Amino acid sequence: MDNLLQVKNLKKYFPIQKGIFRRTVGYVKAVDGVTFDLARGETLGLVGESGCGKTTTGRCILRLMRPTDGQVIFGKEKVDLCKLSHKEIKAYRPRMQMIFQDPHSSLNPRMTVGDIVAEPLRINKRCKKSQIQDRVEELLKKVGLSKHAMRCYPHAFSSGQRQRIGIARSLALEPDLIVADEPVSALDVSVQAQILNLLAQLKAEHNLSNIFIAHDLSVVEHISDRIVVMYLGKIMEISPAEKLYKNPGHPYTETLLSAIPVADPRLQKSKKHITLQGDVPDPANPPGGCVFRTRCQYAKDICSKEIPQLKEADDRTAVTCHFCKELSLAGI
Repeated sequence: MDNLLQVKNLKKYFPIQKGIFRRTVGYVKAVDGVTFDLARGETLGLVGESGCGKTTTGRCILRLMRPTDGQVIFGKEKVDLCKLSHKEIKAYRPRMQMIFQDPHSSLNPRMTVGDIVAEPLRINKRCKKSQIQDRVEELLKKVGLSKHAMRCYPHAFSSGQRQRIGIARSLALEPDLIVADEPVSALDVSVQAQILNLLAQLKAEHNLSNIFIAHDLSVVEHISDRIVVMYLGKIMEISPAEKLYKNPGHPYTETLLSAIPVADPRLQKSKKHITLQGDVPDPANPPGGCVFRTRCQYAKDICSKEIPQLKEADDRTAVTCHFCKELSLAGI
């Protein structure tokens, strides 16, 4: 399979500084050894609870943050984005775009919609001045907005419409990769469905590769080809979407699936609900062995002594658990 992106042992540590001289006394391990690949035309869901490091992973991939360690191999050139200087990375910026979480703060309130969408075209000189307006109209039409929106400012639009403007801006340079950082979490449920359908449609039309970041497994269920589940900066499981929902391989994935509500009250009553005990450990001082062991109902002595490795199985599946082949976990 032709991979657009290969992430290898990606790490991002934030220093903890104390005292008058701001000495480094430790590190917050926001991303700790993340490894996965992304094929051309594939949508990869990146899920986990708040603070697990999924947004930091996305920002490190796009080099909006410089990773502490690891590799991000991009494109046919197999270039390692982590090794590029600030000047060298500019050549790859048009091929990698981001859709931000908050449609209110990600759009400049002093610019019209036409200027917001046209700005990438002007900066990268992708169109002649006489062609820019036609290109902006085309982009707005693709995301379901009329050309009359060009003259308006962001405050005149609803949250869903603002997110459509952000999507139009991300498509302006015809990128190979789009990282969508929880693009529907700030929207109403009915609007969420519209935006998800729009992203799926654009993916099919342009053969886009997407990393879709979310904290809700029910949101990524229908849009993702594969799903990566993260916890405390580490990958717990990678699996094709359909398989993950039916046969989860990691106890943490089973817990997340049990939290998804079911529309049928009779099925909701019979559904297995799992309540995690305790709080998420401090990422500056994670537990030894398996990072999930302090909250795992299946944990045994080996879990505190040995760090489980990401074990690859068949059908592009990998699980970070000592007992992944022994456990029979409940899906949906």
